[in-house]
Amino acid sequence: MPDKSEFDSPLFRTTLHQLDTVAARLNLDPNFHERLRYPRRALVVSVPIHMDDGRTEVYVGYRVHHNTALGPTKGGLRYHPDVSLGEVTALAMLMSWKCGLLGLPYGGAKGGIRCDPRSMSPGEIERLTRRYTSEIILFIGPDLDIPAPDLGTDEQVMAWVMDTYSMTQGKSVPGVVTGKPILIGGSAGRKEATGRGLVFILSRAASRLNQELKGKRVIVQGFGNVGAVAARLLWREGCTIVGVSDVTGGVYSPQGLDIRQLGIHAEESGGVAGFPGADPVAHTDFLELPCDVLIPAAVGSQIRGDNADRIKALIVAEGANGPTTPEADQILRERGVTVIPDILANGGGVVVSYFEWVQGLQYYFWRESEILSRLQEVMTRAFNRIWAVAQKEGTDLRTAALMAGIRRVAEAFRIRGLYP
Repeated sequence: MPDKSEFDSPLFRTTLHQLDTVAARLNLDPNFHERLRYPRRALVVSVPIHMDDGRTEVYVGYRVHHNTALGPTKGGLRYHPDVSLGEVTALAMLMSWKCGLLGLPYGGAKGGIRCDPRSMSPGEIERLTRRYTSEIILFIGPDLDIPAPDLGTDEQVMAWVMDTYSMTQGKSVPGVVTGKPILIGGSAGRKEATGRGLVFILSRAASRLNQELKGKRVIVQGFGNVGAVAARLLWREGCTIVGVSDVTGGVYSPQGLDIRQLGIHAEESGGVAGFPGADPVAHTDFLELPCDVLIPAAVGSQIRGDNADRIKALIVAEGANGPTTPEADQILRERGVTVIPDILANGGGVVVSYFEWVQGLQYYFWRESEILSRLQEVMTRAFNRIWAVAQKEGTDLRTAALMAGIRRVAEAFRIRGLYP
């Protein structure tokens, strides 16, 4: 067996553990199983840019395509100090399972640059983005690999990627990225899609558990694109958002937070810390606060073996990628906590990215009401299918979701065969 140590990271070990466990449960052909353990291709690039002070700084960037059996690859682009080849490879693998279980014609991809965008000026981030795009330009394209926003990136970054790629083609190519501004080919509803999809799924889960979503006490870790949208929508649905955290700290109020005012405070002050009328909470204690629903929507490996037994939520809806380790998964399962896995709970983003890609290829754009209706249809269909698998197989939702996604990718392998 070839050495895979170059991909090693905590998240990669977690995703391999999940794949191996599910492969055994599916009785998966060992040949397909072995192929799924590797990315199809992985690119590591240096990204030199001129800083504002005249220095030349060299960053490291990655783009990984895990699988292309179902179609072109799709996945986010993140800017974060902890980005590594192992992390990006694991996230690309998770994207393959996510697209498979959602029924999308994509394989999984992921990219990233190891940097701290919060310490960089807009001009430095633009130069970083354009140089990175030029380094991976043979790896991306509307029928090859379509990046999207992720941690540390946004629609402006996608606009720069699109523009850089388009300049090399001599024409505008809106289909090369998703999550870009509506003015240049983006889709209505894309920015809120991941958080909105999570709420759709959470609502369906509560219904299946014979519970009312309204009135539930909710903790949201992460107040970015996913967490803020989910918190706002759940607040409007009548949930009590008792705690919210971001990189600046956590805030808690057993009576509930005014999410509208919290959003204003976070925008003006740069984070949720210091919100008037709420108690400050340290990051180490935040996930263990009393609540009915916990939404980890920040970064990976937040719920671990050393804190899972202190989680008080009855439902965990994973807005982030890989927020729960395998050890924590087992503890939560034994305690009867319902975990809605990341590849299902946060799938709304890639669903609307698919809609945006289709619209860009056709140069025909849909109304937001159409997009939200189709998003709800896809997410509900996926949830119902996964719930049925879990009931039939007598397993948890994560295992059921992985079984559905991995089975579809493996079946594509079987049908297509191996070249040469």
